[in-house]
Amino acid sequence: MARILIIRFSALGDVAMTIPVIHSLAVQYPQHEITVLSRAVWQPLFQGLPANVGFVGADLTGKHKGFWGLNSLYSELKAMHFDYIADFHHVLRSKYLCLRFRLANKPVASICKGRAGKKKLVRRHDKVMENQKSSFRRYADVLEKLGLPVLLNFSSIYGEGKGNFAEIEPVTGPKEDQKWIGIAPFAKHAGKIYPLELQEQVIAHFAANPKVKVFLFGGGKSEQDVFDAWIAKYPSVVSMIGKLNMRTELNLMSHLDVMLSMDSANMHLASLVNIPVVSIWGATHPYAGFMGWKQLPVNTVQLDLSCRPCSVYGQKPCWRGDYACLRDIKPEQVIAKIEGIVD
Repeated sequence: MARILIIRFSALGDVAMTIPVIHSLAVQYPQHEITVLSRAVWQPLFQGLPANVGFVGADLTGKHKGFWGLNSLYSELKAMHFDYIADFHHVLRSKYLCLRFRLANKPVASICKGRAGKKKLVRRHDKVMENQKSSFRRYADVLEKLGLPVLLNFSSIYGEGKGNFAEIEPVTGPKEDQKWIGIAPFAKHAGKIYPLELQEQVIAHFAANPKVKVFLFGGGKSEQDVFDAWIAKYPSVVSMIGKLNMRTELNLMSHLDVMLSMDSANMHLASLVNIPVVSIWGATHPYAGFMGWKQLPVNTVQLDLSCRPCSVYGQKPCWRGDYACLRDIKPEQVIAKIEGIVD
């Protein structure tokens, strides 16, 4: 038996993308103990994994903050006697922890982020439109460097099934023969958000159909205000803000017929429960390697513009100033993709 430490802090979407790889590793190496080190808040993501996967929550704003905090985190990890260290993040914090493990003669491998290829993809002139290696593949490569090759054959955190419906029914009501559509209209950056007035046309279209129920996914005060305004206009639409925790939200997603998402965490969460995702791409592009697990390119909505993609993560301001990559996507295009899946 070996003890493997996998390190990935970061945002929800990036952490969610580790799940298919860690699940595959756990199933293919049942004799090994795997421990994931991440922000404590992401622990619910790892609850449905095989029994040989454990979790350590880092308190990066509290006791593990700064240089001294990292040293105390290292001391806690050292006491767990890991045999292999897989750095899925390769940022200052994880590099420092890996340095300490290297000095203690532990085998360490780190992710190669493929920055050169991504740079060519997003530069303004002479773009090279080449599909970059996916994050899933990059994570698996780290394990391979440690002598732990993995066949990525994950299907869902619920195996072949879905989450326990009895757990969410008090909140959602019965499904019966309705089609359930999830809509997650927000993302971290403006370059990834479909304009809300266009998004509303998509919602209005499905809200008018009694055979369809629309669930809105998001969080935070400003998003709640938008959802409240939509619900006032379309009473059949349901906001999920504050109604479920991360674990039960994944359960609900597993019962959806389709999720409409931006290039954001909800695309990845829905992918973990094996449902189709229609994803809208603006400043970013699936070629950067952040497409949802096993999602089909045919279910993406994006425009061919010479300036796209302009950013790997969507945070750069639009140099045209009009976000045409999102604004020029017609609601009808989005509706057609969703109907192609649910009809």
